[in-house]
Amino acid sequence: MTVLELSELARSNGEWLRGTGPEADIVISSRIRLARNLADFPFISRATPADRTELDRCLRDKLLKLADHIQLNYVEVSKLPAVDRQFLVERQLISRELADAQGARGVAIDAREQVSVMVNEEDHLRIQVIHCGLDLEPAWEQINHLDDLIESHVTYAYHPRLGYLTACPTNVGTGMRVSVMLHLPALVLTRQIDKVFRSLQKIGLAVRGLYGEGTQAMGDFYQISNQVTLGRSEADLLKQVRDVVPTIIEYERKARDFLIRESRENLHDRVSRDYGILCSAHTISSEETMHLLSSVRMGVNLGLIRHLEIATLNKLFIHTQPAHLQKLTGTQLDTEHRNIERARYLRRHLGRDKEDEDLRESRGPAA
Repeated sequence: MTVLELSELARSNGEWLRGTGPEADIVISSRIRLARNLADFPFISRATPADRTELDRCLRDKLLKLADHIQLNYVEVSKLPAVDRQFLVERQLISRELADAQGARGVAIDAREQVSVMVNEEDHLRIQVIHCGLDLEPAWEQINHLDDLIESHVTYAYHPRLGYLTACPTNVGTGMRVSVMLHLPALVLTRQIDKVFRSLQKIGLAVRGLYGEGTQAMGDFYQISNQVTLGRSEADLLKQVRDVVPTIIEYERKARDFLIRESRENLHDRVSRDYGILCSAHTISSEETMHLLSSVRMGVNLGLIRHLEIATLNKLFIHTQPAHLQKLTGTQLDTEHRNIERARYLRRHLGRDKEDEDLRESRGPAA
């Protein structure tokens, strides 16, 4: 995949955004990540630039040799401009750490954007599989198979007692991070969200923002994941997350039912106003857009807005991010012009601009 093809990727949607997976009204995605290192190379923190270059070359060649089993495109992240690196972060295909790192590094991506394999992040390999909705077991089966395929071509750093050796001690063992991205606007509105998160932290689960570790929640999206892998099996870690997520889903559903039952008109008014701003604004920030889209997404799921598809809203969450806007327009934009272009994009997909376009299409070509 070349830099130019990233512009084509910007116009499409990843499989995890389609909004049709299990419990997809609340669970945006299920993701499993494995941290792996090669036995023959020092950890990234101790690697020289030459080591990183050789690692990148070696792993790129090995990953592309998996073509009989999975077709991967390799992107040399080190050669991308900043906007393209940010685009891949927004797309959930690489981490901020890989985007901001130095030296040779890359990522292998499949056509459906379910699989991404980062090279030379904190560890030599960060293997990721992401599915739509609450779909942990199939995601685990897919990543376990991919991990075995990669291991058939390389030798992992592994200790008989400790397990897989990783740069961060919290990942030693399975090297596995299980995470579920949830949309929890009703728990935020009813001010129950902090109580839920305190309970999660007591049982060893971490709560992070839209882009994972070190990020804040935006648009009422939260990632729930395990914190420690040492001494825990893959089955244990899957069970830990799988057992608690249905409870959070139940809390969110009860909060939504409460809002509908106790203040339906106020909620409908709030959602309608938020939708109206998205449809008519001429300049709007990324943060405000996320907040308003969150409200409208809840309104669609509660039947307060009937003519929008969840897949459309999921797309807008991603396509209105700064790097996506610049890829879609093919132009570098400062903050002021991004806010103007974001509003124009929203109007085109949601508001008056879309209605005018639909009307023109229904009338046919001008005489």
